Amino acid sequence: MTEPRRLLLLRHGQTAWNAEHRAQGQRDVPLDQTGLLQAKSVAPVLAAMEPAFVRSSDLARARVTAETVADAAGVSVATDARLREFDLGARTGQTMAEYAATHPEEFRRFRAGQYDVAPGGESRATVTARVTGALDDALAALAPGELGIVVGHGAATKVSLLEWLALPPAASAVLGALGNCHWALVDDSGDPTGPADGRRLVAYNRHA
Repeated sequence: MTEPRRLLLLRHGQTAWNAEHRAQGQRDVPLDQTGLLQAKSVAPVLAAMEPAFVRSSDLARARVTAETVADAAGVSVATDARLREFDLGARTGQTMAEYAATHPEEFRRFRAGQYDVAPGGESRATVTARVTGALDDALAALAPGELGIVVGHGAATKVSLLEWLALPPAASAVLGALGNCHWALVDDSGDPTGPADGRRLVAYNRHA
């Protein structure tokens, strides 16, 4: 029996804007000291899984997290802009408290996983198309039994993971957010007749 290919989807470490509960979107906010420590903590755990590669969003918070993991694993990092976070348009930079106070109904929908309600932001369909395309390419680069690591962002990873696993968008409201330097693990049996083309979620929101 062929061993499954596995893809580990890791969220970046903490930034100052995460700590302030501020919407980052595609603003290139760096890791803070806590985020750097989180990346250093998770790196040996993931390196022990012997990843074949590490791929990452090109935004600094993801890229530096990925580089820390890749250095521990002895592999290089390939960046892919398709793995970026949602563009949150006019809500970029707002704290969640400000958002709730100024646009309460829109904020309710945003917190329920409808991230594309932000004026001028990206649609869910656009985000899931680009992220799942990157995941497809990453999975295709693996040989049976190999593991690849993809480092991305909370909202874009969550909604795209649901799409990739053929789960309904409404599941976003009941699936918890990935914590900083937490990960999801998907294995792929390669069975095109199975649900989600043989892909299966085997871990979610794991951490070091």
